Amino acid sequence: MFRLLRQIAAPPQTPDHLDVVHEGVNYRVLLKRVPTARRFTLRVRNATRDVVVTLPKRSSLAAAKDFAQRHSAWIAARMNRVPRAAPFVDGATLPFKGEDFTIAHIERLRGGVEIYATEKIVRVSCSQDHLSRRLHDFLKKEAQAALEDAVRLHCGTLGFAPRRVTVRDTTSRWGSCSASGALSFSWRLIMAPPFVLDYLAAHEVAHLVHMNHSDEFWAVAKKLAPMTDRAEAWLHAHGLSLHRYGATD
Repeated sequence: MFRLLRQIAAPPQTPDHLDVVHEGVNYRVLLKRVPTARRFTLRVRNATRDVVVTLPKRSSLAAAKDFAQRHSAWIAARMNRVPRAAPFVDGATLPFKGEDFTIAHIERLRGGVEIYATEKIVRVSCSQDHLSRRLHDFLKKEAQAALEDAVRLHCGTLGFAPRRVTVRDTTSRWGSCSASGALSFSWRLIMAPPFVLDYLAAHEVAHLVHMNHSDEFWAVAKKLAPMTDRAEAWLHAHGLSLHRYGATD
């Protein structure tokens, strides 16, 4: 005797994006279904240069499409205000430790990255295909070293042992301190002035004392980094622009 097994179709997967059009221009909108969401929400992320619509658990894709399309003019206006990408290419400007340098590419199979501070030139010797990756790797290495030095200094001031430092390409925060005391930072801080990088290192080290933003925390942070207010102002005015370097539209 044979038993017939009925195949049950799997529920359709939510696609990762949809497209909306405004005045002939197509905009890709990423979809994010959140079980706790109670309504559609729409946001433009400047750091990642994209648009995201949040969907409630049981909402339909058709409703999400209609919601995004009705707000297409808003999407277009916000995307037009996102800083333009500045890829790492020959002749482009690259901020390094708060100063503008010019990328000078030399076509070679092997080579490296050299900084000419007087001429304000960053010379990159590599094949054309590897230019962007070579610069990314160089900047991450420089950020790692600078942040390790700053963290070691501030930990020493507070009487702590040096902490392990990790650098990533974060988009929502410049630094973080975990409950276990692990410190993580954005490698893009190496493009900012040194007092800004030092402030972020001090900020996260201060969290080793106070895991909050209380008055006590700020007293420690400002003791470690007297230029805290100036650094905060610089990040507010220029921080967003750091995300455009090395990016592509």
